[in-house]
Amino acid sequence: MPSKQERIKKLEQQIQKYQASYYIGEAEISDGEFDLLWDELKNLNPESEILKKIGTGPSVDGFPKAKHIIPMGSQDKASNPQEFIEWARKNGMQTEVDLSLTDKSNGLTKKFIVQYKLDGASLELQFNDGVLIRAVTRGDGITGDEITNNARRMKGCIKKLAVPFTGGVRGEVIMTHDVWDSKYRDKANCRNAANGIMRRKDGEGCEDLTIIVYDAADPENDRFFKDELQKFKWLKQQNFNTTETKTFTKAQEIIAYRDEVAAQRDKLPFDIDGLVVKDVDTDMSDLRKARPEKQIAFKFELETAFSILKEVIWSESGATYTPIGVIEPVRLAGTTVKRANLNNPDMIRSMGLKIGSAVSVVKRGEIIPKIEGLAPEPVNVKTTEIEFPQICGVCNTGLTDAGTRLYCPNPACPKRLFHRLEKWVSVLDIRELGVKLLQQLFDKGVRQISQLYKLKEDELSLYDRMGDLSAAKVIRHIMTKRELTLASFIAGFDFEGIAETTMEKIVTAGFDTLEKLRSACTADLAAVYGLGDITASVIFDGLKECKKEMDAVLKTGIISIAAPPSQETQPLRGKSFCFTGELKSMKRGEAEEKIKALGAQAKTSVVKGLSYLVTNDPSSGSSKNKKAEDLGIPIIDEVEFIALITSQPKKPDKPKQGELF
Repeated sequence: MPSKQERIKKLEQQIQKYQASYYIGEAEISDGEFDLLWDELKNLNPESEILKKIGTGPSVDGFPKAKHIIPMGSQDKASNPQEFIEWARKNGMQTEVDLSLTDKSNGLTKKFIVQYKLDGASLELQFNDGVLIRAVTRGDGITGDEITNNARRMKGCIKKLAVPFTGGVRGEVIMTHDVWDSKYRDKANCRNAANGIMRRKDGEGCEDLTIIVYDAADPENDRFFKDELQKFKWLKQQNFNTTETKTFTKAQEIIAYRDEVAAQRDKLPFDIDGLVVKDVDTDMSDLRKARPEKQIAFKFELETAFSILKEVIWSESGATYTPIGVIEPVRLAGTTVKRANLNNPDMIRSMGLKIGSAVSVVKRGEIIPKIEGLAPEPVNVKTTEIEFPQICGVCNTGLTDAGTRLYCPNPACPKRLFHRLEKWVSVLDIRELGVKLLQQLFDKGVRQISQLYKLKEDELSLYDRMGDLSAAKVIRHIMTKRELTLASFIAGFDFEGIAETTMEKIVTAGFDTLEKLRSACTADLAAVYGLGDITASVIFDGLKECKKEMDAVLKTGIISIAAPPSQETQPLRGKSFCFTGELKSMKRGEAEEKIKALGAQAKTSVVKGLSYLVTNDPSSGSSKNKKAEDLGIPIIDEVEFIALITSQPKKPDKPKQGELF
């Protein structure tokens, strides 16, 4: 299993790649699959810089660059009713929990407008004294490609307004279903076709596109529009094509409307992928933010398919048995799905899942699809219980069902021991010791990591038709002295599901020597931020199981554990920081690396025990600021942060006295 940081890095790479293809009209995956990747990254690292950037494809030759009048920020989104209700409460909308909620400023029930979220390509039309002077694509949110001549050929492009307006009008370039069906079926969908055509240098085909607008702004007069309703009325008066717009006061009404629209979306002349919900009061300062807080994209539910569970097979990795559901083939997000993840025994039991059950399946990006729950059962369907493996297929030991994990508890299980050898070789990056050679050594009796350090050249030359030179090279790399961090050392012993990043959290929390780790109880480990009882138990049991072998490896003198950093070399050790908003002098990733080098932890959320929340807007009413205030956590700005990290001693032999810590 990849570590959390490895998965975050992979997700960020995928999102950047798919955003780039999306914005040049060659989307490689469906919106649903992209949303799954986005949601997973948001869950793993909500502060990722990728989530704050507008995706952009490569610049199109022949189009000059131009800045937007108002930055075209990226909308936050809700993928389900619960996420939407959380946003609604934060923004003062009535919910079933508090139907008496009113706007504090005037005692009236707050109103919100709801519009279709158009699935096309964003465009800003720029006017001077009512005359169209420029049309700019979304680009990176600040600067885009000027495609004015192409835009003039599109339906719905107003070249001259009835009033001397100077500012920007935002809209979406779309292709209707009828046009796509009759002329562009070679393109994957209407959005891809619209994106590609609007960027053609010769403008060919732009007459087949339509602009539908939804916003406008005068950069010199933030009060040009009294509210969003007046703005919408003004856009219609200027003869623009506008999207469906309704007004609501209750969150549950919007949820019901979303369900109603979702059921009818196939009958619309163009594609939409959700609703946009805005506070009826126009707030230009919010609109200028990279991610406005007073509007949200309420997306339709992820694409789900229904199938029948035919069989459950058990994937074996090390000591763990993981259930995989074999289902009747079904089309989902453009692919045929035959297998779906079931995670663990508890998931099967909680759903009451049986062979023959009707199930709902959601595809998780590039990962194996997942069975989300039960679907309505066919009439008179015959089901049978799912049989769990009882005995290890390698050592015949009875398996342990821990609910969240089914595994072989035998520490001498050959499969388990071989997987540990593989992990050790991987952590130390001994590339010359391949799987085939390792298997031959294992079959000849090399079952423990410490035994690798007793191998001789003449022994190796007998395996895999290896010559003396090759054998000498392998032995040389095995016997190379290495000083490992404590986290790497523990990770090499392959505790089930425990990655090096998990161990780094524990080390940073103060368990920075092997002795301290061994003396810690399960409750001590479970108290570390980001861990839990199950992970703590696995680590505790692993340390106990591998104690003798760890000591044997260290006794060889080839492998040693690096001494823990001292307070002198890492003066911020034991401290933690959470960053929110943008920094001016450095990227967030750089700031996090700086504090890590000084021994501190970087956290993605405000939690009890956090040392500092760093923001350039300490007076903001954001949820992080409010939570920090409630918990009594110091809130500092960038200037204070830089002063804090630069005041730390840079040389261990000359520590400053009277530091803040």
